[in-house]
Amino acid sequence: MADVLLTVGTRKGLFIGRRRGGAWEFDESPYFNAQAVYSVAIDTRGERPRLLAGGDSAHWGPSVFHSDDLGRTWTEPSRPAVKFPKDTGASLERVWQLHPAAAEPDVVYAGTEPAALYRSEDRGESFELVRPLWEHPTRSQWVPGGGGEGLHTILTDRRDPRAVTVAVSTAGVFRTDDGGGSWAPSNSGVSAVFLPDPNPEFGQCVHKVAQDAVTPDRLYLQNHWGVYRSDDAGRQWTDIGEGLPSTFGFAAAAHPHRGDTAYVFPINADADRVPAGRRCRVYRTADAGKSWEPLAAGLPAEDHYGTVLRDALCTDGADPAGVYFGNRNGEVYASADDGDSWQQLASHLPDVLCVRAAVVA
Repeated sequence: MADVLLTVGTRKGLFIGRRRGGAWEFDESPYFNAQAVYSVAIDTRGERPRLLAGGDSAHWGPSVFHSDDLGRTWTEPSRPAVKFPKDTGASLERVWQLHPAAAEPDVVYAGTEPAALYRSEDRGESFELVRPLWEHPTRSQWVPGGGGEGLHTILTDRRDPRAVTVAVSTAGVFRTDDGGGSWAPSNSGVSAVFLPDPNPEFGQCVHKVAQDAVTPDRLYLQNHWGVYRSDDAGRQWTDIGEGLPSTFGFAAAAHPHRGDTAYVFPINADADRVPAGRRCRVYRTADAGKSWEPLAAGLPAEDHYGTVLRDALCTDGADPAGVYFGNRNGEVYASADDGDSWQQLASHLPDVLCVRAAVVA
């Protein structure tokens, strides 16, 4: 088995586990004790991996930290890595997303609350606001979701560094093809069942978007009611929720190698935020959403109430792929065989907010 680094961001710190030779070990105590860690990235593009973490101290406020020794030590820049310019009149609530760009070795993007996109050209040590999105003419009509107005998804294209897709709760999906100079809503076909007009140009409550491993223009979207697929980089969406026990949920992830393969964790309803049917099950499609199969071998069989949040489901780069999720019960589960079987890695952690894993040397 490949060596894997697993990071688990919780409401009270960051926990790090390592798999060596098939056995898992977790560090004894959390990093960023008592800080909520909403975002983590494992950047494997350089000679050695760099970890980035978006911490949120109730006393000191939010910050972005980085580590070049697999999390043993962390550095916080002397000046805030992410900060709203004074003329915006905004202040940073938290960093929802950290994303190493697919086609630019030193570029990292950050998504924040209030909903904004930031770009770094020094691997996440300093960031600049992407103003055209911040100044988008629709912004005054964006409405915060239940968890706040967060830019929570960033996707980049390995074929074209100018193509970037983001998702905002609750403004929907926006896309640029010119490196961030202009942005267009990309929500055609995605329903907003909570609005008087259920098919607006923007305003959808998109919970997560994942990119297919083989076909970059193929995207999978988990909405506030609705699971969708796009085959043209988000310009048009098709409903693929048939076969799921519920189309409400938060998380979506794509297989790291296999095309047409993605994972979701269905939730009963927006008014009943527990696993669909009170069963702890990940659902996988291997045909781009034409059909879904439940994955439950090794997961709890009794009634279960652990909700999986939008960034708490992920895959690694191993072959076969590792699949991981954590829940609000403080449990973490892992599969080393594409999701066919599972084992519990941790329990009684604080509320799990995000999970990230990667193969490391």
